[in-house]
Amino acid sequence: MTYKTSGNPRHANSWYAASANDKRVRPVLQGDMRADVCIIGAGFTGVSAALELCERGYSVVVLEAERIGFGASGRNGGQIVNGYSRDLQTIAGRYGHDRAVKLGAMSLEGGDIIRDRIARYNIDCAHVPGGFFAAFTDKQISEMESHRTHWEKHGHTGLEMVSRQDVGHYVKTDRYAGGMIDRLGGHIHPLNLVLGEAAAAETLGARIFEGARVIGIDDGETPTVRTAEGSVTADYVLVCGNAYLSPLLPEIHGRMMPVSSQVMATEPLDAGLIESLLPANYCVEDANYILDYYRRTADNRLLYGGGIGYGGQDPKDLTSVIRPNMLKTFPQLKDIRIDYAWSGNFALTLTRIPHMGRLSDKVYFSHGDSGHGVTTTHLLGKILGEAVAGHAERFDVWASLPNLPFPGGRTFRVPLTMLGAWWYGLRDRLGL
Repeated sequence: MTYKTSGNPRHANSWYAASANDKRVRPVLQGDMRADVCIIGAGFTGVSAALELCERGYSVVVLEAERIGFGASGRNGGQIVNGYSRDLQTIAGRYGHDRAVKLGAMSLEGGDIIRDRIARYNIDCAHVPGGFFAAFTDKQISEMESHRTHWEKHGHTGLEMVSRQDVGHYVKTDRYAGGMIDRLGGHIHPLNLVLGEAAAAETLGARIFEGARVIGIDDGETPTVRTAEGSVTADYVLVCGNAYLSPLLPEIHGRMMPVSSQVMATEPLDAGLIESLLPANYCVEDANYILDYYRRTADNRLLYGGGIGYGGQDPKDLTSVIRPNMLKTFPQLKDIRIDYAWSGNFALTLTRIPHMGRLSDKVYFSHGDSGHGVTTTHLLGKILGEAVAGHAERFDVWASLPNLPFPGGRTFRVPLTMLGAWWYGLRDRLGL
């Protein structure tokens, strides 16, 4: 599958795109049409909402500026990580006990939605259960233990602490002091997941258009979404553009920042070698502020990601950030070829909590999953569908959370955020 790159080749060399199951190109929107709901963006959030609405009997049109899964949904590490980018203790401290209880009750649902849809629609996306959180220091282990205790209060019983001597059951490296496994975690081929979900929505009547960049939204009792070659008039509009949302809607665009994350995939490894590195076939992410994440693929590659580009900027050489960290973890791979290297932008909010709300009575939005998007987007897409169907209780919980603009506006948000990340990165390196 070849993706439109908007002049930026970093989007082209993705192992996910090369190994996609569905290589169909959807048509460009031409002419004017009517639907119950128009969704802007065919990533996880938009497609999840489309599938939820189609299951409820709504007519749905999805407009995607590039290709299905073009953004972070088709470029991420492929890890099913439960919860949010801020833990439930932090949420309780910021927003109160009642909100924490309500968000905690939803915190495992995203993974459940993914597993249910894989089974229900027979989606071939190489799903493997199990995740391992790796700790470098005793402090990080203590934080994991606290995290596990708190999450068990919200019904998560799949967490188990791992001692230093047992780390080798999950990853063969001497870098870690211990960690925690999540039996409700796992990993998937994310592009094949979103493509499979999109195909499922189409079987239920959804109409998906690619190369359909939105140039305007005319709000009103029945809003109209306009592209260069057509329009969709609908009862409701759902804005799900996330980090690729243009300044078309400055009232929400200014409250998130695109952040790039770099990923690479090795050449296929000998089966014995890859099994020795990750014997349980769990996905792994470490506990640092700027973390590394990695896993096995179905064709025996090591997929390794990490690095942060605030404002969506990348290093000139994508592997220059990732490969040294991979070799710290697995020095035996020093002579292994890197076949693919790519990046994708996710949307970061100042609070690191998703931003969800209404622009009007008929235009809703959701974005800013802040690095925890694989599960959260599935949950929030479903909640968008519920809200359209008249069940907005859960939507209103999310919409009630305060969301603030970045200090310094668009001019200074990147350097100020980089300064904060440098401080937290220094704390990780010093073990503070």
